[in-house]
Amino acid sequence: MVELDQLLKYITQGVYVVGVADGEQTHAFTAAWVMQVSFSPVLLAISINPEHHSYQLLKRGGVCSINVLNKQQMDLAAHFGQSGIQDKMATGQWQVAKTGAPILQESLAYFDCKVSHEVEAGDHQLVICEVLDAGQLNTGVPMLYAETGTMDDSDVLYDK
Repeated sequence: MVELDQLLKYITQGVYVVGVADGEQTHAFTAAWVMQVSFSPVLLAISINPEHHSYQLLKRGGVCSINVLNKQQMDLAAHFGQSGIQDKMATGQWQVAKTGAPILQESLAYFDCKVSHEVEAGDHQLVICEVLDAGQLNTGVPMLYAETGTMDDSDVLYDK
């Protein structure tokens, strides 16, 4: 029998580096639970664990960038997915978006966003963000979460 954690990988999603800033600090984390939720205005939703440092910066600053990773950038996905790294921002080339959020220059594309609102969603918060600016930075094929294997060790998080 196939386990639930494996079946959930059939719900396709990309892999992103989300950059956050509060005017004093910048930080970034890997996210796979990102999706478009509205055409007008253009809204994207990010699912984030409210216990993480990145969530606190996102709440304080109210801005973020969603950076689309290339399928060849597993090293970046793994780096920004780790906790406990003192200066995650030392990896990668960064530029500042119009909102002040950090944009990962190596990504395929970015979405510069401001937080609209959020919704409780079990053990995560669903943060709804309005896209204020976007652009393509490089060419390639986006990374899919289903192709990352056990990079994030999420299989241990499901109740079995």
